[in-house]
Amino acid sequence: MAQESILYDLSHSYSDETVYWVTARQFELDTVFAGDTDKGYYYSAYDFTTAEHGGTHLDAPIHFAKGKQAVDEVPLEKLIGPAIKIDVSKKAWDNPDYLVSVDDLVSWESDQGTPIPEGSIVLLYTAHSRHYPDALKYLGTDQRGDDAIALLHFPGLSPEAAQWLVDNRKINAIGLDTPSIDYGQSSLFESHVILLGENIPVFENLTNLQDLPASGFEIMALPMKIEGGSGAPLRVVARVSE
Repeated sequence: MAQESILYDLSHSYSDETVYWVTARQFELDTVFAGDTDKGYYYSAYDFTTAEHGGTHLDAPIHFAKGKQAVDEVPLEKLIGPAIKIDVSKKAWDNPDYLVSVDDLVSWESDQGTPIPEGSIVLLYTAHSRHYPDALKYLGTDQRGDDAIALLHFPGLSPEAAQWLVDNRKINAIGLDTPSIDYGQSSLFESHVILLGENIPVFENLTNLQDLPASGFEIMALPMKIEGGSGAPLRVVARVSE
């Protein structure tokens, strides 16, 4: 008998509530037509505009690393495959500036009795997605524009942990349930630079990570295939075997 599995949608929907970086163009959906036609059938069509980086999306390596892979160049093997979840939700629950540390990565390995598997997709669960789409709680500010950048507060991956993964574990991709792999108060975006410089794509603004086990599941993360793009809207699905 074939093993059954459950699919989990790890993506936020796109709408006028979608959370974007404070300087990025927000999602807009314009109606071309929606209604009954004079020929007797219903028809709807829409135009949409959006920045690359907003909602559940992919950061392609070229986003922070000159000459590295654009969205359409990221191999499918980096986007589909076995995954693990590192749960730091208890530490990050009351600390919007929490940085996932090397100790968090090592603790996962100790608890699981195995190193982070080579070729895995690593998901960081901070529980911060519980605030989405409330910008004030999720981003730390509901203001927009350049002045709002200094007001950002949300968890991320420490540069030391990013470097440890690059130096010690050959992962295919990494994602988390916050607006950025670098925490809100970062000004140098070091974790971006470290990971994307090694052609490790990043998935941001994930959701529903609380439903996933620590290991033993697969991820399918397929972005809009924008030629030369630095990022793209992303549909992420987890397959968990029962």
